[in-house]
Amino acid sequence: MSHILYNRQINVMETLVTIKVSLVLCPIMIAENTLDRIKHKAHDLVMQYGIRSVSMDDIAGALGMSKKTIYHYFADKDELIEAIIADKIKFNQESCLQDSFKAKDAIHEVFLAIEMMQEMLGNMNPTVIHDMEKFHPRAFAHFTEHKYNFLYRVLKENIERGIKEELYREDVDADIIVKARLENIMLAFNQQVFPKNKYSLVEVETQLTEHFLFGLASQKGYKLILKYQQERIKKNNNETKK
Repeated sequence: MSHILYNRQINVMETLVTIKVSLVLCPIMIAENTLDRIKHKAHDLVMQYGIRSVSMDDIAGALGMSKKTIYHYFADKDELIEAIIADKIKFNQESCLQDSFKAKDAIHEVFLAIEMMQEMLGNMNPTVIHDMEKFHPRAFAHFTEHKYNFLYRVLKENIERGIKEELYREDVDADIIVKARLENIMLAFNQQVFPKNKYSLVEVETQLTEHFLFGLASQKGYKLILKYQQERIKKNNNETKK
């Protein structure tokens, strides 16, 4: 009998502990969910319309909440944009590292990057970069650091890998080519060169990336690029038919 009472006491204590933990964690979870909701909705609006075109009123209206609630989590629009860009950069970095790990070779890694790029840029307004540079310098500084440090390293390692695999020309100066490639990536966002009403951001970036690859390729690499191109075309055609 005492054993049963002891077990009941233990169960009651465990229940009380669970309730106390829930009471502590529940407000935190609610806050995190609200924070994520704000960032996700702001991200969607900004990527579709551009940073400058989206106001805090627009974000609040789309969320069905007051601006006061948003300002509880973010001091101003600048801080919100910083958070969005930080999440975007984190996603990009994680994807790049995963692609590098699972890629069969250096060229395959670039084609995996093209797939990631198509996902990231599919609904992105190309004015985002210009708006960020002009109106949100702290977010742009974070983006610039990501570009010239993380992306530089990833691209340089890819070129070095491709040379070892004899898929890229051995006479390539990786430092020069990587820096040229980083600037080339940004060309697609230039509205004077590729206005959004005439060009698809994804298509421009895809063309520029393939051009970059062919410039690097050895004869062995050239054949492999054609192989991966055909595989991508076949995959896209199959997805279109679904």
